[in-house]
Amino acid sequence: MPQTIHRGIKVMIDEANAEIETISAADAITLIGKNDVVIVDIRDPREIERDGKIPGAFSCTRGMLEFWIDPNSPYAKPIFQ
Repeated sequence: MPQTIHRGIKVMIDEANAEIETISAADAITLIGKNDVVIVDIRDPREIERDGKIPGAFSCTRGMLEFWIDPNSPYAKPIFQ
């Protein structure tokens, strides 16, 4: 039996956008190399191989981001702590 979706994609996107600050690519470029900034490249490895690595960025596939950021996760990465 199919499950009923209670929260659609629009609601989830709106919730996420309420929690984050979006910046332009040009603004992001000016932040590369600053000690208090981590540029996180969430593209999958095939995209990075095809399009190239972002200089100074930390690569993290989208599916692992929450696990790597959470300090209580067994997968937590020091760069996010």
